[in-house]
Amino acid sequence: MSNCITVILGGGRGTRLAPLTSSRSKPAVPLAGKYRLIDIPLSNAINSRMSKIFVLTQFRSNSLNTHVMNTYRFDMFSKMNVEILTAEQTEARDDWFQGTADAFRKQLHHMMRDDRVDEVLILSGDHLYRMDYRELLDTHRRAGADATVSCLPVRREECDGFGVMRVDERGRVTGFREKPRDDEDLSDLEMPASAGLGEKRFLASMGVYVFSRRCLEESLADPNMVDFGRDILPSLLDRANVVAHTFHGYWEDIGTIGAFYEANLALARPEPAFHFFHPEAPIYTHQRFLPPSTVRATQVVDSLISDGCFIEAEHIARSVIGVRTRIRARSVIRDSIFMGADYIEDTERQHRHREAGHPGIGLGAGCVVERAIIDKNARIGDNCVIRGRVGAKDAHYEGWSLVDGIAIVHKNAIIPPNSELIG
Repeated sequence: MSNCITVILGGGRGTRLAPLTSSRSKPAVPLAGKYRLIDIPLSNAINSRMSKIFVLTQFRSNSLNTHVMNTYRFDMFSKMNVEILTAEQTEARDDWFQGTADAFRKQLHHMMRDDRVDEVLILSGDHLYRMDYRELLDTHRRAGADATVSCLPVRREECDGFGVMRVDERGRVTGFREKPRDDEDLSDLEMPASAGLGEKRFLASMGVYVFSRRCLEESLADPNMVDFGRDILPSLLDRANVVAHTFHGYWEDIGTIGAFYEANLALARPEPAFHFFHPEAPIYTHQRFLPPSTVRATQVVDSLISDGCFIEAEHIARSVIGVRTRIRARSVIRDSIFMGADYIEDTERQHRHREAGHPGIGLGAGCVVERAIIDKNARIGDNCVIRGRVGAKDAHYEGWSLVDGIAIVHKNAIIPPNSELIG
C-alpha cells in the first residue's frame, strides 16, 4: 500500500444537509451519537493499511479540522499519517475549489511531492459503509487500469442520485451518465441477467475511485475538468482503461436530511445492517473520556445512548442520543436524534443562563419530541412539543426548521418553555 496515497474529499457547502451544515462542513456532522461522518472513510483507510492520507477541506472547516487533528494522531514509529489540506490563496484569480477535480488540481503539488506515488485512492466524506480498499486496489492492479470505479448494484428507481455505468463482460466501463433524471431512458445502461445482479440491474458509482498517477495528472492538466463524476470519468472512456469494482456490502449515501435521519435511526434497530464495531475493522473517533451515562426511571426501547448523558425521561423509543445529552423528567422521545452537547453545563454556566432567562442545556421536563433532530447545545424549555410530519412542506423559522418532514432544532438554539414546533 506504500505506493498509494488516499485523498478524502471534505465536501462543498453541503446545502442538502442544511441546517445541520449551517455552522459545520458536511463530513463534520455528528453520526450515531458519538461519531462524525469523516470517521467512516478515515477508519476504512486505516483498517485497509493505507499509510498516507490527505483530507481536503474548504467550507466551514474549523470543526472538521479540529476533530481530525485531535483524533487521528500516530506515534513517531508509525508509518500512518493524516494530513489536512485546505483551500489556500494563490496568484490565481479563482482560489476557491470549484468541484472535486478542481480541489485535486489545486492541491496536487502537495500530495504528489513523493515521486514514489503510483496510485491515488479518492474517497467521499459523506457515506456510511465498511470497505477494505485493498480489494479495490487489487482489481485496479490486476486489470492494469488507468482508473477504477467502485460501484454498487441498484434498482432503476434509485439511479437519479448517482452516476450510472455500463460495464462489459470484462469489467470495463463503456458508458457513464451522471445523475440521470427519473424519466430518462437508461435501457442502454441496464446490465444483462447473466451479470447475476438480480433485481438490481444498474451499477451506480459509490464516489470511490482509484487513479494511476499518470492518468490523474493528465486529466487534471485540463482546467475544464472540474468534477470527477461529471467531467473526468466520461472523458476517459474512449481513451483510457476504466474498470469497475462491484461492492456488495452495506452502503448508504447520507447527503440529505431524510437519508441522514433514516440511516441514524436504522442503527438503533435490533439487528442493524451496519455495526460500528467489528473486531478487525472498527470505526474510530475522538476519545472524550466522558463518564458513564446516568439513566433514571426511563423506559428505553431500541435506542442508542452515548457517553456522558444524564437522562430522566419517561420514555425513549427508536432514537439516537448523543454525547453529553441532558433530558429531564416526564419527557417522551420517539423516532428522534439528539446530537448532544459540546460540554457538560456546570453550576456557573447554569446560573448565568438562568439569569438570562434561558432554559438549561438539553431537553426540559414534560416535553414530547417525535420525528425530530435536536442539534448540539440546544436549550429547550419545559412542556415543549417538537414534532415532524411526513409530507410536511419545508420551512425555516427562528431556531428551528422543517426539512423532509423532520423537525430540526438548530445548533445553540434557545426554545422557550411551552413552545410548539409542529410540522
